[in-house]
Amino acid sequence: MAALPETRMPEVVDLHEIRAEDLEPVLAEEQLNWRAKLYWDFTPSADLVRRFVRMQALSGFALVSGGECIGYSYFVSEDRKALIGDLYVLNHCALPEYEDALLGAVLNALAATQGLHRIEAQLMMMHGPFERTLPYDRYVHIHPRNLMLVDGERATELCRGGAAGRYSFEPWQPEDQEEAALLIAAAYRGHVDSTINDQYRTASGAKRFLNNIVQYPGCGAFHAPASITARLRGRIIGLCLASLVADNVGHITQICVIPEAQGTGVGYELLRISLLALREAGCESVSLTVTAANQQAVSLYQNMGFRAVRHFAAYVWDGL
Repeated sequence: MAALPETRMPEVVDLHEIRAEDLEPVLAEEQLNWRAKLYWDFTPSADLVRRFVRMQALSGFALVSGGECIGYSYFVSEDRKALIGDLYVLNHCALPEYEDALLGAVLNALAATQGLHRIEAQLMMMHGPFERTLPYDRYVHIHPRNLMLVDGERATELCRGGAAGRYSFEPWQPEDQEEAALLIAAAYRGHVDSTINDQYRTASGAKRFLNNIVQYPGCGAFHAPASITARLRGRIIGLCLASLVADNVGHITQICVIPEAQGTGVGYELLRISLLALREAGCESVSLTVTAANQQAVSLYQNMGFRAVRHFAAYVWDGL
């Protein structure tokens, strides 16, 4: 690790005091890290950060050392919940105490927000150990997760599953959104992932989740040809959604099956068809994220050729 720019603790400042140009070195390095470590083109997200910082419309904080910005974090909030959208500190400054200073400033601001009781962080690019003591530790729940990757060519080696003869598999249509939201709420009832993302708990929350996937670039560019529904007598009983996160990398943004159809091979066939479509779109590899505690899903992905390439964590602060 290179020498730190100075020995004293960096200053935490409001993002509204930072120019987009000040953030440029941080965003440039973050884009490289997302590509190298997550196989993801972070450019669309970085462009949004630049845009909203210029508009002074992004809530968050920056870490400043020696007059230079070395890190930032932003958040969005609605009703009783907030989401930490990002947290990144330059590689050569990425001490856990620096990351925690930035995270602590975000949490302090959110904890002081009237009526807000829950904070979620799905993916923060932190360098330090993810299972460490964090600010507001008494409220935090840490959920280890895996980023898994499979070679695109693997899709051509997977055999057609038995579920292919019992269910119909059809491309995603915009009008599927209402029924898909009901499916997600049913599939994640009592599931560990509904403790990480509370949008999974209700049909209205799942509808917002689906809208974010389809309309916005946070999960990549939605790719309808590789997004598949499984149906039984016309009813959607399974769902696999996909996006393009780089010019040659696909990502599975969502896969779920109603409880009564789980274990029938629907998930395998949904994923197999989606991988084939992503391969046809030119994807040399495909990624997905999975909660480590979800061993059934982890085993399925491993059997289909996925391998874990990065371990990280999702965080939830509840009951603030």
